Amino acid sequence: MDRPLQKADWNRLVSDARVCPQALVANLDRVPADVDTWFRDNTSSWCDRSLDDLLAAKESSASTVSLVVPARNEAATVGDVVTRVRSALVETTALLDEIVVIDSDSTDETYAVATDAGAVVHRAAEIRPDLGSHPGKGEAMWKSLFVTRGDLIVFMDADLLDWDTHFVPGLLGPLLMRPEVALVKGFYERDTGSFEGGRVTELVARPLLNLLYPELAGLVQPLAGEWAIRRDLFASLTVPTGYAVELTALIDTLEQRGAGAIAQVDLGRRAHRHQALRDLGGMATQILAAALDRAGHQPPGDATLLRQYHRVSGTIEPIDRLVPEVQRPPAAGFLP
Repeated sequence: MDRPLQKADWNRLVSDARVCPQALVANLDRVPADVDTWFRDNTSSWCDRSLDDLLAAKESSASTVSLVVPARNEAATVGDVVTRVRSALVETTALLDEIVVIDSDSTDETYAVATDAGAVVHRAAEIRPDLGSHPGKGEAMWKSLFVTRGDLIVFMDADLLDWDTHFVPGLLGPLLMRPEVALVKGFYERDTGSFEGGRVTELVARPLLNLLYPELAGLVQPLAGEWAIRRDLFASLTVPTGYAVELTALIDTLEQRGAGAIAQVDLGRRAHRHQALRDLGGMATQILAAALDRAGHQPPGDATLLRQYHRVSGTIEPIDRLVPEVQRPPAAGFLP
């Protein structure tokens, strides 16, 4: 959908069963009762709330909304993400007050492409240089608190391929309509045709949550890059600078405000670029380290040496990778 999102487009999307499946509510007989109840009370579909209702709720609550897109070397896709959202939700409906791209040490044209598309773009390393800079997605998201103004913050990945602009109002719905909700996770049908998470989700994050934080077992895709949060909550969280940011936000919200402050929304269908398996080893290491730290099983550290292997001329040789595990303290302590 390349033109602005009109009411007729919204109605068409709502009537399209492929784009707007019913929220998952079946096969819950094996889930513990508290998770069962949480799922039924806090799982919805993006099309459960009309665009008019969201705009009215935004106006009545006097809320401001920021879309933050952390990006590193995403010149091929970030322009489309910014252009379509800006056209549909800034210029046409005013659901968003600003679109901010945080460029995380890109070596391609991400900064220029995002700027040309109409976003406000900041290089992560140049935001609050007095606080230093670290590589990573979480760092970009933490730094965004210093250059955005929204009471509500929506995060979207920059590498989206098969998606639509209803992702943003879908994520905002529970925050605007339910004051007790503080964090909203998206989930979607993947390009594999299933609602399974990615490889790190299914092999690492989901088992971790079931073992250590069973209250969060009802989350369909806990590592989804599309989520929304209230500014005051995000500013109060300790934020890993790498890929563990999505998981720790859930754990810390659970600890601070309880499972009832978390909701999830079925966003329909999504596709994005896949990372190489060896690269996912680094992501999994960061997630494991942060989750174990939250559970008190491992002291926090600045980095872990991850040893992997490959074959060179018939010989197995090690590849040593230093995986950062830096965590930023709550940004509230540095904000005006």
